[in-house]
Formats: sequence, C-alpha cells, structure tokens
Amino acid sequence: MKRWAVLTVALYIIALLLLTAPVFLVAFAGWAKHSASFTELRDLYSWAGYWIWLGVLGAGQALLLLVPIDSSERRLPARRKIRIPIAVAGFFMALLLCSAILGVACDFYKDNFLPNDNTTIGILLSSSLVATWVMWTMVFRRFARTDKPHLLTLRIVRWLLAGSILEFLVAVPSHIIVRRRDDCCAPYVTFWGIMTGLSVMLMCFGPGVFYLFEERFKRLRPKSKTASGRTV
Repeated sequence: MKRWAVLTVALYIIALLLLTAPVFLVAFAGWAKHSASFTELRDLYSWAGYWIWLGVLGAGQALLLLVPIDSSERRLPARRKIRIPIAVAGFFMALLLCSAILGVACDFYKDNFLPNDNTTIGILLSSSLVATWVMWTMVFRRFARTDKPHLLTLRIVRWLLAGSILEFLVAVPSHIIVRRRDDCCAPYVTFWGIMTGLSVMLMCFGPGVFYLFEERFKRLRPKSKTASGRTV
C-alpha cells in the first residue's frame, strides 16, 4: 500500500504543477501594473520559494496518509503516527486562516496594512501562524480522543476541505477587488491566498484517491485458501 501512497502524492504534485500556469495567467490577466506573461511565469517556476512550497505541500499530503496506510494494512496506528497528521492538519488550517485574514486586510487597508520593515513583517506573520497552528492542533487533538483512527482522518479531511473552500471564497473576491486598484503588493498576497486554498482543497482528495487504490488492490489481489478450504 505504500506504493499507492507514493502514487497518490505524485499525482497531487503533478496536479499542482499543471494548475500553476493557468491560475497564474488568469489571476493577473489585465492587471494594470502587472499583465501576466509567459516570461514572468517562467520566473515563477525558476523561483526557489515555489519549489520549497511545492515540497511542503507534497510532504503534507504524504504525512496525512500515514493513518490510512496503517488502516489499510489492518494495523492499529501508533499514537506517534496519529500526532503527525494532527499537527499537519493544524498547520494547514492555520495557513488557511492567516491567508483569509491577509486577504481581507488587503481589501480594507490596501498596501498599508503591513509595516515597511521586512523583519517586522516576518516576525508578525510567523508569530501569527505559529499561534493559530497551536490552536488548531489542540482542536484536532480533542477529536483524536474520541474518534477512531480512520474516522479521525475523515474528520480532518472534512475540516480541511471546508476551510479551503471558505478561504477560496474569501481570496477570490479579495483578489478581484485589489487587482482593480493601483495596489503594488496586495494582489500578490491575495493570489497566494488563492493558491493556498486551491492547494489544500486538492490535498483533501488525497486520502480518497488512496482508498480507491486500496479497493482496486484488494480486487486484483488473488484470494488465498485457509487450511479448512475456505477462501479468504
């Protein structure tokens, strides 16, 4: 089943790679200060931060599959393994929340909602992300006390899917608003919110795809017979 998990992660990364270009071109088409071009798209693909972000998303998808892999192999996941998807889900929920807040701030405060000092910006964003990460991790830990492992995975996926849809509904109107103005940086912030919502939304389908692979594997696996002659 680990091979199916690797295939699921690979399909997820390929989907993100294929969606980057059309989403980028549509998001910045017609913007007065920054009309999207293939040259700028090439610069995006050559930017190290893009590949780091893609690696973070791929790693998050892989870590969310830890519990489904054990469940498919009829093993009870260790408590350590359960904590990992909980922390991953908390991180991406925090990322969705922070992205939505930044998008709304761009609508009301334009480019003036953040300080001019990059160090101060980094500290503010990092502290906000860590604080919300801890909060969401505690929420998912409470679910782990009552849910069975496979039910916990389903609950995490539902919450991430709902959060990504809500964040997407905030980011898209925010991007349309700021793109119509003469803002310099705000459209980049709202575009990042769009990509975050879309990326997490696609991530939620990973466990579902994995379970489809699992069902296919069970049908293809030859049945064995016990000593009594019964087929299992």
